[in-house]
Amino acid sequence: MKYRRLGRTGLRLSVVGIGTWQLGGEWGQTFTQQEVDRLLGRAGESGVNLVDTAECYGDHLAEALIGAAIRDQWEDWVIATKFGHQFHPEAMGQDRWSPGTVRSDHWTPQEVIGQLEVSLRALGTDHVDLYQAHSAPAGVIDQDDLWEALHRQVARGTIRHLGLSVSGGDLDQARRAGQLGVGVIQVGYNRLDRTAEEGLFQVCLDQGLGVMVREPLANGYLSGKYRPGAGITSASDWRSAGDPAEAQRRLELVENIQRTEVPQGMAMAQWAIAWCLQHPAVSCVVAGARSVEQVQSNAAAVDLDLIREDHPQAVVP
Repeated sequence: MKYRRLGRTGLRLSVVGIGTWQLGGEWGQTFTQQEVDRLLGRAGESGVNLVDTAECYGDHLAEALIGAAIRDQWEDWVIATKFGHQFHPEAMGQDRWSPGTVRSDHWTPQEVIGQLEVSLRALGTDHVDLYQAHSAPAGVIDQDDLWEALHRQVARGTIRHLGLSVSGGDLDQARRAGQLGVGVIQVGYNRLDRTAEEGLFQVCLDQGLGVMVREPLANGYLSGKYRPGAGITSASDWRSAGDPAEAQRRLELVENIQRTEVPQGMAMAQWAIAWCLQHPAVSCVVAGARSVEQVQSNAAAVDLDLIREDHPQAVVP
């Protein structure tokens, strides 16, 4: 495994972390505690030390599964979770993060601190290393009382660092990071979505922010598993609710990328993860995994020559 500093936070992270949206049950699979124990156990054996989750992944379910899995190894892990969205089971299969489904009371200081308290109980810990605003509406950034409440939690030690989870075009939020006392930006970025390159990454570099990339496999499109005409069909998988024409367009683009950009004999998923890690602004990626084999494959991306040894945030062994 290779490690990098997470911007100015000083946190030392594996360049490949494990994402856990899948543990909430919206990716077509329900996980047992034993399965999560094996996933995180193998991740740890592979040198992974970052796990990223959120309170809305199954109404704190992912957090509870993680907490039970690592209860005896807390010192070995960097734990990142998020706030701002509650789980809405009635909206399964829909875009639960669209503006129409975000209730304003999920962003009041009382609501957010309440979410933090439940997250800590679910995880079985007294602190989280990184607490991130989860795709917050623009007005949330202007709520001084919310950020004052969060910084009081930092002073108490229940939160070590604050972050913003944004989209690639959210330059305004990224520019406000320093003023808000935020040290980390999490953003969707992959070979199919390079929006973050259009300005956000430079904002992060200018401010010395750590950058956690989510969706390096483009929600599975860059896994190499799917082909045009044979996409995602499981009704319990949120991705099946998307526009079929757009899904086919993406699969055709992926097929072209596989043919023209991925070196012969290289696994596409590993290539896609390493591709993200080439950018000088990127500290690490968080990649979901539903099996021990996928955990191993994701971690093995660090062996590819695409990853720079002279990355500005690299930690020398």
